[in-house]
Amino acid sequence: MAFNKMFVMLPLMFAARKLDGEDPNIIFLLRCSYFSIQGMILLAVLYVYMCATKLNQGKAKDQEIYVSPPPQPFADPNLKTQYTKTTIGEQAISVAKKLGMSTITGICMTSGLHWYKGMIIGLAMQTVMGPLNLLENQFAKSALMGGTKLTSDSADGDEKDSITAALKKRRIFGEKYRDEISDKDEVVDTEGKLIVMKKEKTGKKGAVASKAKESSFEEIMLDTWDGGSKSDIKPFVKLLTKNNVNFKTKELGWSPLMIMAAIGAEGSPDAIKKMKSLNASATIRDKDGWNALHWAAFHNSVEGTKSLMDVFEGMKLGLHLVKDLEGMTPLDIANKEGNTTIATYIKGKIEGALKADQCAVEDTKED
Repeated sequence: MAFNKMFVMLPLMFAARKLDGEDPNIIFLLRCSYFSIQGMILLAVLYVYMCATKLNQGKAKDQEIYVSPPPQPFADPNLKTQYTKTTIGEQAISVAKKLGMSTITGICMTSGLHWYKGMIIGLAMQTVMGPLNLLENQFAKSALMGGTKLTSDSADGDEKDSITAALKKRRIFGEKYRDEISDKDEVVDTEGKLIVMKKEKTGKKGAVASKAKESSFEEIMLDTWDGGSKSDIKPFVKLLTKNNVNFKTKELGWSPLMIMAAIGAEGSPDAIKKMKSLNASATIRDKDGWNALHWAAFHNSVEGTKSLMDVFEGMKLGLHLVKDLEGMTPLDIANKEGNTTIATYIKGKIEGALKADQCAVEDTKED
């Protein structure tokens, strides 16, 4: 539809520019046609909202669906397609409200530019493009062309499957369903938190043996932390992407790097290297003011400390200089907890940096 619209927009734009904006008859005709068309569009939007309300009250309202945002022209092609988990009812109301707001906003802007600036091109353009823009909305097109017959309350019990089948056939939001989500897709909730979709187990005849279980990215991250040094970090590391590598837990502000730097589990140094490649930030601080180096120092994670200082170049980032809410640096934390190996390592790094700076100054003086 977007490509086909160009064949209408370009000739229309050139034609609109040739209109005589000083001719009262032309202005009157444009006003009549524009406001008549926009009045019909508003009635159509109202009908779409009624259809959305009916969907939100029907037996299909709790049908779980997964919708993706409109494609972005400069999006990274290597990133997974992201889908938001919602329900038919919630999505219908949300789309209808957005359609109503955008329609009213467009009318106000075009009318305002005409009355205050005397612009008539907008009136001519929107008289023709208004209906096309409305039908470009997939839900509006579905509602105007087919109504909401598929939400008939006659469906009951086993007939719920027939409703699902009808929804799949029409795809009123361009949505996917649970059985269509693949490993190439990334699912988030309405708050943007990652949801891990586990495959359904099937019996010999293909029947579902157990319901699919879902865990949020935060839950899996905290489960990894709870496992401590014996934790299997592979499932968690597999989920890491550029979109969630700097995720922070809602309550305490913990990040994946903090946990991996402190956990001391097998494979954690490699995991930290992967986080670096995904542009993880080592300067993120939790609600206590701790960065990842504080975490490693407190939990006596030697490998985590070395990874932060070497892989992330912690000295250049000044991780060792950061003070928490109590005014303590990672070195102070290590000394307080009696983690002498880490304290010695950080102290050695600081002394090495000071010596390097002194040598640089002396070389400059000699030159």
